[in-house]
Amino acid sequence: MQGLAFAAGKPLIGVSGFDALAHIASRNAVKASRQTEAFRQTGPPGVATWVDAWRGDVFAARYQHDVQIDPPTVEKPAALLAHIAEPTVFIGDAVPVYADLIRRTLGELAVLSDPPAPALAATVAQIATRTGRAGAQPAPDDIRPLYIRRPDAELARDARPVP
Repeated sequence: MQGLAFAAGKPLIGVSGFDALAHIASRNAVKASRQTEAFRQTGPPGVATWVDAWRGDVFAARYQHDVQIDPPTVEKPAALLAHIAEPTVFIGDAVPVYADLIRRTLGELAVLSDPPAPALAATVAQIATRTGRAGAQPAPDDIRPLYIRRPDAELARDARPVP
């Protein structure tokens, strides 16, 4: 996309998959707030975006009212759950993998999104359009990937014993 935008002299707006997941979950939070007594008492729930990072980890970020309150990280699910004490909607492809742990740990405070891993393309387009209409015009080379975990090759290299 950067090459096409650069060649055409057009701006390029980057949208995080976490932001798109959070936006979808926030739109559905009203429905979730009717599902449990805990949600009815506390108002709109927070959102936890969980993407399977394999090796027993999840890539995660947390949001409240579409604003990121915990930046993207990679951690063990139990460690992430230890920091959640309020009603939360969980969304992302790691949610079905860790559904039992989420429910056991948080009980009524947790609502699992259905579907857990919705298609993101339309939401990414909506967010990008809204951002562009608000005046954002980033150059194509302003967009940078978000790497949460170091590459596997670096992790393997650092795990080897030093001669």
